[in-house]
Amino acid sequence: MRLAIGIATRGRAAILAETLAELDRQTRRPDRIIVCHVTPEDIGPPHPGVDYLLSPAGLPRQRNAILDAAAECDLVLFLDDDFLPGPGYCAVTEAVFTARPDCVVTTGTVLADGANAPGYSPAEGRAILARDRYDGDPLAVAPHFNGYGCNMAVRLEVVRRHGIRVDEALPLYAWYEDIDFTRLLGRHGAILRLAGARGVHLGTKLGRTPGRRLGYSQVANSVYLARKGTYPWSHALPSLLRHTLKNAVRAPWPEPWADRFGRLRGNLLALADWARGRISPGRVLEL
Repeated sequence: MRLAIGIATRGRAAILAETLAELDRQTRRPDRIIVCHVTPEDIGPPHPGVDYLLSPAGLPRQRNAILDAAAECDLVLFLDDDFLPGPGYCAVTEAVFTARPDCVVTTGTVLADGANAPGYSPAEGRAILARDRYDGDPLAVAPHFNGYGCNMAVRLEVVRRHGIRVDEALPLYAWYEDIDFTRLLGRHGAILRLAGARGVHLGTKLGRTPGRRLGYSQVANSVYLARKGTYPWSHALPSLLRHTLKNAVRAPWPEPWADRFGRLRGNLLALADWARGRISPGRVLEL
């Protein structure tokens, strides 16, 4: 198989460089590495063997540009610019797709996730990878609800055959775009979580969506995707209520790395828009 790694990035050149350096350690080297950025400042000095691609801003637009650029490949492994994969990640991913023709999406095992914490430095992430001693079946899999956007691979033949795209109606950071995209693919095959494809999501806070916008998307995107049919109401309602409650409880005593008050304001604005019948993911651009 021809395997491409696709990384969408903006405003985090130093972290991107750390991730690209880690990709040099893969036991199965990717056939292509495609980095999609918005400005030259996003990438720093070019890394050997990387194809750089300019795109308008927005995670869905950048990931769609990667899908188009990797048209000759069989698989695209989307990684966040702050995800450090273990050395065997690509090899395990390819092996599972080969062994399971019904598989359309895979997502790896995240050893540590800084997205909901202060985050990890590259040195801390590498230390976690070095301590990992997985001795189970490297090709062990389990059914999963969706691919996790920081590390998910897709079978391009299915993407092309069914015209599936990352939804560009979800702007900016595009909360839950990974659920929407992989659940659409999951209508045509299996979504699998891989025990042997392992890595660390640093959860770098630089370049994240401001709190109020993120809070609005936490509600608006869940409602949009439930109406679209890719995220069941049985998941969407608990999700938006859970995040709103968490932001309300923690707003008086927020974590240093989270704008809980801003998120709560965004949650409440979205709920008010929902009550007025005007809720839309795109409204976040007006905040």
